Amino acid sequence: MNNLITSGLKLSFLLISTLWLLASCSEKAETQATHPNVVLLLGDDHGWDETGYNGHPFLHTPVLDEMAKSGVRMDRFYSASPVCSPTRGSIITGRHPNRYGTFTPGYSIRPEEISIAELMKNTGYVTSHLGKWHLGPVKEASPTNPKQFGFDEYLSHDNFFEMNPHLSRNGADPVVFKGESSEILIAEAIDFIERAKEKNQPFFIVIWYGSPHEPYSAKPEDLALYNSLPEDFGNRMVRLTSNETGKPVKRLQREVLRERFAEITAMDRSIGQLRTYLDGEGIRENTLLWYFGDNGTPQEGNATVPFRGQKGRVYEGGVRVPSVLEWPEKIKNPFITEVHGVSSDVFPTLCDLTGQTLPDRPIDGISLLPMLEGKMDTRPEPIAFWNGRPRNNGEGLADYIDPELQKGTSPLVKLMNGIPTRNFKNYKQTDIQEEDFSGPRTLLGNQYKLVIHGGTGEEAEKELFDINADPAEENNILSDHPEIAENMENTLHDWQRSVLESLIGKDYQ
Repeated sequence: MNNLITSGLKLSFLLISTLWLLASCSEKAETQATHPNVVLLLGDDHGWDETGYNGHPFLHTPVLDEMAKSGVRMDRFYSASPVCSPTRGSIITGRHPNRYGTFTPGYSIRPEEISIAELMKNTGYVTSHLGKWHLGPVKEASPTNPKQFGFDEYLSHDNFFEMNPHLSRNGADPVVFKGESSEILIAEAIDFIERAKEKNQPFFIVIWYGSPHEPYSAKPEDLALYNSLPEDFGNRMVRLTSNETGKPVKRLQREVLRERFAEITAMDRSIGQLRTYLDGEGIRENTLLWYFGDNGTPQEGNATVPFRGQKGRVYEGGVRVPSVLEWPEKIKNPFITEVHGVSSDVFPTLCDLTGQTLPDRPIDGISLLPMLEGKMDTRPEPIAFWNGRPRNNGEGLADYIDPELQKGTSPLVKLMNGIPTRNFKNYKQTDIQEEDFSGPRTLLGNQYKLVIHGGTGEEAEKELFDINADPAEENNILSDHPEIAENMENTLHDWQRSVLESLIGKDYQ
C-alpha cells in the first residue's frame, strides 16, 4: 500500500514538473514570438547633418542612408543633453540626468536609478552593453557598472576609445582588442546574439560607439575616401587631442575632418555588418534597430552644421542629432517624421513595447510607439533641456559614492590631469536654493523654443524662436510674444523644481 502511495506521489510530482516545464517553455517561446529583439546604437559626438541622407556634401554613410529609406527617419530628434554622459543616463533611465547628478562628463549615475536593462530582463530578455559606458567606472567593484544596471554581460570602457581599444569584460582588468573599434563591438554583438538564440530568448543589446569622438584614427581604406576634400573646405586651424602625446594640439581642420569622416564611415559599415548578419539568420524582421547620436557636432568638426551652436550648447546645433529606426515586421511603410523625439523617450517607448508599467517616479520621456504606429503627428508635451551644475561645483558637498569606487581603470589616448584614465564624481545635495535654477536651459514646444542663459530673475538672458520657421535660431522674437515666453518660462521653472526635488533624493524615499 505504501509503495502504491509513493509511486502515486512520484507520478504526481513528475506530472506537475512536466506541466511547469511546458508552461515555462511556452511562456519563453511566447516572449520570443511577441517581443522584438532590440538593438540600440549610439554615435559619440555625431551631429545631425553628418549623414548622407541629411545632405552632407562629402560623407559616405550608405547604411544609415538605407535605414532612413527603409524605416523611420526622425528629422527632429534630440539628445537630452548637449554632452555625452548626461544623454547616456537619459537613455538608461528615461529621466533628465540632472535628477540624479549626472550633470556633465565625469559625473556618474546613482545606484538607485532604475535601468531599462533591468526592466527588459524582467520580461525575458538577455541583455548586453558594448562600448562606451561613461556613467561611472566599469570595474567589478563599481556600484554603477553596467552589470549593476541590469546588463547580463558587458564589454565596456569607462570613457571613449579609438583603434585597438582597451575594454573590460564584465568588470575584469581592461585588455587591448586589436582592430577598428566599431567593428570590434559588432563582432561581440553577433557573438552575444548567437548565444541568445541558443537560449531561445529575445536580446536587448546597447552598443555605444567610441566614434566619431576625437582624437581621430581610422583604417587607410576609409581615410582614402576623403583624400580629395576641397582646398577651401575646413581651411582653418582647430584644437583637439594629439594621438601621439594625448595633449592638445592645433591642426588644419580639413585634415581633421578627413579622419573624422573616416571614423563615421567605419561606424556606418559596422552597422551594415550587423544588418547583414541579422538578415542571414532570418531575425532582422523582428529586430528593432535604432541609431542616434549622443549630442551635436564638436567644435573641431563644425564645418557644415546648418544650426546655431555646437556640442555643449543648448541651441539646435548642440542637441539635434541624426536618428533612424528599423523594425521590418512592424514598419512596413517607411516614413519621415518631424515629431519631436528625445533620447529620454527610449525608456518609456521600450516599456510600452514590452507591456511594462513605468516606475513610480518622474519620467521625462514619453513613449514614441504611437508615432511608430502612425498615431502621433505632434508631441503631446514639450521637451526641457538644462545644463545644470552641482552647487558651487560641488565644493562643500559630500560625495554620493566612495571616491575609491569612482576611480576608472580603462586607458584612453586623451590625458586628463596627466593620467590616461578617468575618475567620476556625484554629490549629495539636501536642499533647494534659488541659485540652483541657473544655467543654460531650454523649453522646446511644437512651434516655439525658449532659451535662457545665465542666472535667475533679471540676470537671465532670454530668447524665443519659432523653431519651425527659424530652425537656425537666428531671429529672437521674444519681444513679439512676451506672453508665450512667460508661460513657457513658468512651465520650465516648475519642471526644474521637480528635477531639483529628484536631485535631493525625494524619488528614493
